[in-house]
Amino acid sequence: MSPSPALPRDALFEDGDAAATLPVCDQYCGVEARMRKALALQMTLGPVFDITLDCEDGAPIGAEAEHATLCAELALSSDNRFGRVGARVHPVDHPAFEADVETLVGRAGDRLAFLMVPKPRHLADVQRALAFIEHVSRVHGRGASLPVHALIETHGALRDVQAIAELPRIQSLSFGLMDFVSAHRGAIPQVAMSAAGQFEHPLVVRAKLEIAAACHAAGKVPSHCVVTEFKDAAAIQAAATRAAREFGYTRMWSIHPAQIQPIIEAFAPSTAEIDEAIEIVLAAQAAQWAPIRHRDTLHDRASFRYFWQVIERARRTGQPLPAEAVRSLFGPGAE
Repeated sequence: MSPSPALPRDALFEDGDAAATLPVCDQYCGVEARMRKALALQMTLGPVFDITLDCEDGAPIGAEAEHATLCAELALSSDNRFGRVGARVHPVDHPAFEADVETLVGRAGDRLAFLMVPKPRHLADVQRALAFIEHVSRVHGRGASLPVHALIETHGALRDVQAIAELPRIQSLSFGLMDFVSAHRGAIPQVAMSAAGQFEHPLVVRAKLEIAAACHAAGKVPSHCVVTEFKDAAAIQAAATRAAREFGYTRMWSIHPAQIQPIIEAFAPSTAEIDEAIEIVLAAQAAQWAPIRHRDTLHDRASFRYFWQVIERARRTGQPLPAEAVRSLFGPGAE
């Protein structure tokens, strides 16, 4: 009896070679009513988007401790059905940072999908934040493998972006457009914060590309910034499409529920792309991953990896895949 063909994730990647994968949309919310609405929507749509409970911009001044407790309770609740709820803490030099981490990790460290650390000024800030998160995890015995995301929005963090991306606990880096533009003290015009202008100004484009390149080199997830024109469906669709197709981002922030579906659709491969990828990867699997010919084009392990990533992205965005192909490519019981 011949052995079952190896699954793509086992045959095409060495240990530690495959990049981290996350849902393509990350919904930020900090007001209690909006956090609960986001959780309800996630239960309806499934884990095709993450939720980040915001302890930074969402916490009323003077009520930071109560807000962090609320976020921990929501992460622990049955509404966190898929385990895809994270939280953004205050910056590492803010008086509330340590209390945020104590509350979130100490209470809900094993139910959080990640912590987001905003506004690091350089590599040392990220290292300091990671050290404290790891300390709290050891003390409380929770969150030992809790991933950390960082928000690149200062000159120093952009300068150190490659070193930040290489830190083992870092899973994803996001671009903070508004603070980055503001840090230039008026030298970058306001239009560079718009849905279209942020893809045109050279300094903003440079920052986006450096973050994406650093993430891909380190096997981490680059997460694109917000689009503030949340009622303009065409603007969010266009921005998400450019982020995915031109700038190499595999994830994007949402700040309004109306943005979630356009982001997912923009990051999803087309039906034609999915069909071609399934054909090629199934043929490669049947050939025990030796080079193949498909429609007069030769393919080998390098292109197999590309097409496998198309299939993975289709699955992360909730695209329908043939049950037989899912069984063959992801293993029995994966349908």
